[in-house]
Amino acid sequence: MNLSALTPIPRDGGCGCDRRTFLARAGGCFAQLAVLEATGWLGPDLFAAEPESRIVQQEPWGRLEEVADGIWALVSTPIEDRRTLCNGGIIRGNAGVALVEAFGSPTGAVWMAEQARRLTGRWPDQVVVTHLHGDHVAGLPGLASLDGPPEPRLTVLTLEGVRAQATRSESAALLEALERVTVLPAEEETRLDLGGRVVRIVPRAGHTASDVTVEIEDPSVVFGGDLVWHRYFPNYVDTRPSRLNAAVRALTRERATTYVPGHGPLADPSALELYTRFLDQVEAHARDAFAAGRMIDEAAATLELPAPFDEWFVFGAAFPARAIGAWYRELEGGGLGG
Repeated sequence: MNLSALTPIPRDGGCGCDRRTFLARAGGCFAQLAVLEATGWLGPDLFAAEPESRIVQQEPWGRLEEVADGIWALVSTPIEDRRTLCNGGIIRGNAGVALVEAFGSPTGAVWMAEQARRLTGRWPDQVVVTHLHGDHVAGLPGLASLDGPPEPRLTVLTLEGVRAQATRSESAALLEALERVTVLPAEEETRLDLGGRVVRIVPRAGHTASDVTVEIEDPSVVFGGDLVWHRYFPNYVDTRPSRLNAAVRALTRERATTYVPGHGPLADPSALELYTRFLDQVEAHARDAFAAGRMIDEAAATLELPAPFDEWFVFGAAFPARAIGAWYRELEGGGLGG
């Protein structure tokens, strides 16, 4: 597969407290997941499969689910092992194979490339990275290690914002890998022809300025990156909330669709609709708190979400405040968070 396949087209408890108090005390990011597991609060629904699909590989760090012929989704389960961290997948055509995401570590990315070869009979030709965050790009050095004779060089496809991450990288290997990416147009979608299967790579800024979704029309499958979270409170660290809400709604399809979120189990249209309601709840609270002149921390502390959102898991105690802060910046006329 070479770049002639890329065709730009116009873009037409155990702690003696309630769950909320516990989450507020539990610390940051993935350390919190370990605490939740230790206390027995990490229920079976957190990573439960939905909709049903065939599991073709199960490991401590995730499971590969066959969602359609020639399309597999990785659902990361970063409790015992965090080598993948984010979700992603494998897409096979008659003439090429694409990975979605470079994952959270070189070993995780290599494992996914090996799974692609096991399932399809060939190494991946392209890797599409959906945005700049480390749990989606840190595995690039591992994929670069697969380059060279007799295997062709992998082509990494993403937006300029991901390559700009190189300036923030402390890893020489990641810096080198990021400098080699192929930058896609930011104002129009790109079509990747894998032979008998066309994959649309669509810029949809919102979670960050560098978001793309990876979409297949038939069967209807959407890899949403971190624009979509399922059963998790999303991370607003670099988010423009109104763009996020619009981008998520633009993913709605009037037919049965499998959505692969950036984090959490697979989703269907009803789960995507539920997620839009969650985003609306956060927006309404932020707007009310902003109008009342409340400080960000106060507004975050009073964020009360109705069922089932009160059972959604939070990676870090700062996530609600990040969400409120992102809305405050937008309401004040600011840009993307940094």
